[in-house]
Amino acid sequence: MASLALTGAAPAPRTTPAPAAQGDRASATIWIAIFAAMIGAFMAILNIQITNASLLNIEGGIGTGVDNGSWISTSYLIGEIVVIPLTDYLSRVFSFRRIMLSFASMFAVFSVACAFATDLPTMIALRAFQGFFGGVLIPMAFTLVFTKLPQRQQPIGLAMFSIAVTFAPAIGPTIGGYLTENYGWQTIFFVNVVPTVAMVTTLYFTLERQPMNLGLLREGDWFGIATMAVGLSALQAVLEEGNKNDWFGSPFIVKLAIVAGVSLALFVANELLIEKPLLRLRLLTNRSFGLGTLAAVFIGFALFGSIYLLPAYLGQVQHYNAEQIGTVLAWTGLPQLLLIPLVPLLMQRFDVRFIAFAGASIFAISSFMNTSMSLNYAGDQLFYPNVVRAVGQALLLTPLSAISLGSVAPQDASAASGISNMMRNLGGAIGTAMLSTIVTKREQFHSNIIGQAVDLGRDEVRERIATLTDYFLSHGMVDPTGARHQAIIALGKTVKQQALIMGFSDTFAVVGIVLVLAGVVLLLAGKQKGAAASGGGH
Repeated sequence: MASLALTGAAPAPRTTPAPAAQGDRASATIWIAIFAAMIGAFMAILNIQITNASLLNIEGGIGTGVDNGSWISTSYLIGEIVVIPLTDYLSRVFSFRRIMLSFASMFAVFSVACAFATDLPTMIALRAFQGFFGGVLIPMAFTLVFTKLPQRQQPIGLAMFSIAVTFAPAIGPTIGGYLTENYGWQTIFFVNVVPTVAMVTTLYFTLERQPMNLGLLREGDWFGIATMAVGLSALQAVLEEGNKNDWFGSPFIVKLAIVAGVSLALFVANELLIEKPLLRLRLLTNRSFGLGTLAAVFIGFALFGSIYLLPAYLGQVQHYNAEQIGTVLAWTGLPQLLLIPLVPLLMQRFDVRFIAFAGASIFAISSFMNTSMSLNYAGDQLFYPNVVRAVGQALLLTPLSAISLGSVAPQDASAASGISNMMRNLGGAIGTAMLSTIVTKREQFHSNIIGQAVDLGRDEVRERIATLTDYFLSHGMVDPTGARHQAIIALGKTVKQQALIMGFSDTFAVVGIVLVLAGVVLLLAGKQKGAAASGGGH
């Protein structure tokens, strides 16, 4: 048979999807199941960024400060990072179908619950559970592509997955910003309900029923699970809190870092030594998969980092509201809907490493285009860099997936997918934290340099203060001394704003450099063989 139906089959003795028969075409039932799974992956990734443009509104709604509000996004990401590596094990114990349906349903439940949070601790807890239950939807969608599609059709499935990975985070702030400004921030958390119901209903009828294997609970790598969960959570907390707590100048951050370091060291050692590890880290010794996973870390750094930087710049420097920020970011996502479906055609003609390198290079160029920002650099000026960024991302993600997973055996696809997706998200978490720190440090650096030039003994500085003093006197102030004081304050604000802009410019340069490194790593990967990589060439 050319394809394997997902329904009507006798229960298989495995708990992950059986590999598809390698023919030319998959059945319509398989494509329907994969499309439904992609909806889940899209919604799970969308919810990482959907609150970014609306944090100020949510913070006001639950009565917390700006410094703590970022936990609204971070707690969700922690839940995802922790559960993604668990997905393969959970699906083997309880069956792929049961985990997919039950976790998707709970994802929607906790999403709605977030809308009714009235304080920060409650919101953090609900978002963490939402991320935990939504996180499995990402690697499971990926697994279906490599276990259900014939090799020559896998690039099409990878293109669908790439839309979820790149379009979802780009469009997330747009959707969140529009809903917040027009209907209130609570509506952000209701957008998951209808797509999740449609996905669960479809998968209920298209995924084959499989027996549970509860005996695997006795063989579970519980030490690995515990050390991984503690280590990753502590690491994420260090990344989130480090910048505002002066990093290792804070005893709290030092303690968290020690917990993270010890836990993760024990986890890695355990995974390499035991017979049945939670994460099969030895898969990383496969050249293409190992280098592809390293590239995924760099790309996660740049992908999630740039989506953090753009709203932060527009909000802090240009004072855009949530809807305005979302409108600007839409041009990072919308072109991808047109471009990504064309990538499988390119993969039929060209080496996927070169396509991925081209995507990383174009993505890097878009970041370097943002390194000369000024006071007038706002939404209109970001249009072309965002379109270029969209082209780069569209060319990058599908070939990256082919490089990483194309050389992995179908029976290892679920385990490899968990590692790859976890590392990409972890790269995003590290990138967001590092870029936030770089913005702060570079702003301080430029502020000191500019401040040294703003010397009251210089004629041009005195002339500027005199001009501002006259401005305040002509706009209602009657006290010359008070007007001069306001002029000095205004000049200081200008210096601070210019330093902040230069800090953001420097940080975009860092993103560009990281993408150049990702491109080099992708070129070093092994040449892909077979249709999964080449799109069907023989």
